[in-house]
Amino acid sequence: MPKAQLLELFARGLGVIEEARIGFGPGFNVITGETGAGKTLLLGALELCLGGDAVASRYALNHDTRAIAVFDRGDGRDIVFSRESVSGRLRASLDDAPTSAEVLRQRARDVIVIHGQHDSLALRSRGEVLRLIDAAGAISSDGLDAVRREIDERERERASLGGDEQTRARERDFLDFQCREIDAARLRSGDELEEVLEELTRMSSLRDAHDALLSAAEALDGDGDGAILNRFAEAISGLPREAGVDDLRTELANALEAARANVHELRERAAPDFVDPERLAQLEERASVLRQISRKYGGSLTAALEQLDAFSRRIAEIDGAQGRLSLLEAELGELKRREVALAAELRREREASAQRLTDRVARQLPRVALPNARLRFVVEGVDGSLAHIVFAPNPGWPEGPLSSLASGGELSRVLLALSLETAHDDVVAVFDEVDAGVGGQVAQQIGDCLREVGASQQVIAVTHLASVAAKAAHHFVIEKTVADGATRTRVREVRGEERVREIARMLAGDAQSAEAAALARRLLESVP
Repeated sequence: MPKAQLLELFARGLGVIEEARIGFGPGFNVITGETGAGKTLLLGALELCLGGDAVASRYALNHDTRAIAVFDRGDGRDIVFSRESVSGRLRASLDDAPTSAEVLRQRARDVIVIHGQHDSLALRSRGEVLRLIDAAGAISSDGLDAVRREIDERERERASLGGDEQTRARERDFLDFQCREIDAARLRSGDELEEVLEELTRMSSLRDAHDALLSAAEALDGDGDGAILNRFAEAISGLPREAGVDDLRTELANALEAARANVHELRERAAPDFVDPERLAQLEERASVLRQISRKYGGSLTAALEQLDAFSRRIAEIDGAQGRLSLLEAELGELKRREVALAAELRREREASAQRLTDRVARQLPRVALPNARLRFVVEGVDGSLAHIVFAPNPGWPEGPLSSLASGGELSRVLLALSLETAHDDVVAVFDEVDAGVGGQVAQQIGDCLREVGASQQVIAVTHLASVAAKAAHHFVIEKTVADGATRTRVREVRGEERVREIARMLAGDAQSAEAAALARRLLESVP
């Protein structure tokens, strides 16, 4: 029983699909119908609910659009992908919980791969090509991966201890320079810059206010009769004696003397030699040095002092780590030698597997209508992890990238040939018109191939060819009807005589033709 299986696809409000529900079965499932009936829209609904691009012109979305895909993951639990229109926007959900389209795309990779004629991504990814090569040769990179993880761990530890010798020397030199620069500033405290700026501001203000100070001193206690303190003295002298105010006269006289002392100090400070120009220059230079240190080392002198301690500790760590670093260098040398040996061995294994897979797929190409094509798996890189596929569709043509040289139909058939050799049961495989451009015996071969792949994994294919449809274990028909001026599409599974009539329609365009019906029966009866 396949591990992954698409149990049900529901679509509503996509172009002509008013509402459709399909319950797929195990093995090979086929979808048929007349041109324009909505087969492409049905696959569009599947891609949409798996997180595909919501291009309105492609999927014919409307306000009632909804697409749901229910998968059996193979562990007894279902997983439900859903997209629906809500207020003009598409809402995504996974198992009925809101999510994003990107999450849907990531989870979908675990359960399904869609091989469309123009948008198959399976072989455009180097990682997927490498997975095919490794799976075909039962190759494991666990040993090399483990060694590389150990190398990464050692290199991270070495970096934390200063790196290799040259890196450590450069870091230590820079730390020494930073320590010397901070030490040279001779910081007294974390508040020194504020203290210097405060003194500088005060002295600069005194210098700048020299004339104003002298003018104020002259107005207060100058030689002229209009000086304020002179008039104050005259007023005090005019107070009558023995009038009971002697105590007040004394206090006023004291106030006058105190005021004259303050004015004297004011004149002293306003003297040109009170503000020392040399001191001002020293303060300005000191403020500049402190600002530079503050800017470079954390935004404050406190941060600079903290960084000085950190730099000193780091220097001690680098100087004291020499023993461990020597051991790390030896361990890294041995690990890298092992890495080179394991990578070379892994590349040889991958080259051998790529050649075997090339040979095996080459034997399948004639079965999928590519008898003259050449396909080759190529591995490059030290461990062979750079993998890709080159392709030549016709004899005499140069090889080139598969996605560039293969047409849509050729790409789908290449994917079918690969599925025959690399089918695995953990994903559902969907093929969109893999039989495009072929017919006759080749179409029967492609039908046989799809049925063969269906023995290992669930396969869903869209086809126009009766000889392909006849090979399926489950057959679904998309039918378009017009009633009351409206076009509607319905999907149903056909069995027995209904299936005979659908195969006959595909053969001759007439489901009622006795000859076509007889041929349809023979096709169906020929399937083991």
